Amino acid sequence: MIVTGGASGLGEATVRRFHSQGARVTIADVNSDRGNTLQKHFNQGVVFIETDVRDETSVQRAIDLTIQQHGGLHILVNCAGIAIAEKVLGKEGPHDLSRFADVIQINLIGTFNALRLAAAAMAGNQPDQEGERGVVINTASVAALEGQIGQAAYSASKGGVVALTLPAARELARQGIRVVTIAPGTFDTPLLSGLPEKARASLGEQVPFPSRLGRPEEFASLVQHIAENVMLNGETIRLDGALRMGPR
Repeated sequence: MIVTGGASGLGEATVRRFHSQGARVTIADVNSDRGNTLQKHFNQGVVFIETDVRDETSVQRAIDLTIQQHGGLHILVNCAGIAIAEKVLGKEGPHDLSRFADVIQINLIGTFNALRLAAAAMAGNQPDQEGERGVVINTASVAALEGQIGQAAYSASKGGVVALTLPAARELARQGIRVVTIAPGTFDTPLLSGLPEKARASLGEQVPFPSRLGRPEEFASLVQHIAENVMLNGETIRLDGALRMGPR
């Protein structure tokens, strides 16, 4: 399997869970320091390759390495992503267009790039007893549905991932490849680590139940269930403790 963005946060938790279950995992991430550290930590069963999800050659190299090292590719988990906070029209003028484009390039185009190349590799797999050849699990966000002020770029990118899910699943059904997306709420990841503890606690209190930030391990648990449950397909699953985001 491949986990993009697997060197930290939700991706790292996914790597750890699947490795503990005996899976052979490739970490595809731009953070070479952290990626190499994790590879050394696991010693075997996990390989790291520096990967820019926006680049076709870079992602294809990660797929080729996975097939070479692990004997095939059956699971792709897309966790690579970035988030920015910037208003459409702020005190300093209109939203910076290049920053908007960067978010779309990484979160949406990067997700599609990895999905399409992984699907091409999975299509050559021998089907299992259910006829399945592979599964792609994407990461969106509740911001795709309830974007807050300052989240225009992030929400647009994650909304694109949600919209991509069903048509991709319908198309790839003929190859026996499933496509499912998880839309997490507020999770305790490096994206929130820079906030003061009071602010982090406040975010957690907004969740109806359990009233806390989500744990990356809970995301990884859902990834495993999706991988194992062949009936889950073409769906975006909210993982948010019943959170519904307000305007701010």
